Amino acid sequence: MLSISATQIRRALLLLVGFHILIISASNYLVQMPFQIFGLHTTWGAFSFPFVYLATDLTVRIFGQSNARKIIFKAMLPALVISYLMGVLFHQASFQGFGALSEFNSFVFRIAFASFAAYLVGQLMDITVFAKLRDTKSWWVAPAASTLVGNLIDTIVFFGIAFYASSDSFMAEHWPEIASVDYGFKLIVSLCLFLPAYGILLKILEQRIITKK
Repeated sequence: MLSISATQIRRALLLLVGFHILIISASNYLVQMPFQIFGLHTTWGAFSFPFVYLATDLTVRIFGQSNARKIIFKAMLPALVISYLMGVLFHQASFQGFGALSEFNSFVFRIAFASFAAYLVGQLMDITVFAKLRDTKSWWVAPAASTLVGNLIDTIVFFGIAFYASSDSFMAEHWPEIASVDYGFKLIVSLCLFLPAYGILLKILEQRIITKK
């Protein structure tokens, strides 16, 4: 059982909410910066967003799926607002000035809303898959499976809503390719880097806050 107080749990969950908002906002900014690697189009957001899944899976493992869902519901609206504001102020990676906030930017809002929808659906799916597999003997099965499914749903929902028939001609033409490559890089980053990190962090957290019966 957990050896920390209810106050410490609430503080930890609050920090996780802030972490989710930070990563979502940063990813929505970075997804506007496409680049090529090995001749394939992708975005920098593919390398930042997997941090959310790492945090979510650790939350489910340590605090349970109910608390993980609370984090998502608390983070999604602030993340939507902050993502929109950042997208308007730093549209196409260039500071537009605070005057840009005086006009509604439908392109940026579409990206922010796509992120909102993808985050909600993808994270809830991640939690569901992880919770069903968390009691398997091998510690890596649940986070690996939930990452595969959650990232797939997240990627399809995000790119479909954000860039299908978009006013950005480049993204409108290349979003299926970018989405596929983006998903591939998310899996590489998640399974090769974050899955081992998950195992290390889980062991550290278990040693510090979980006492064996």
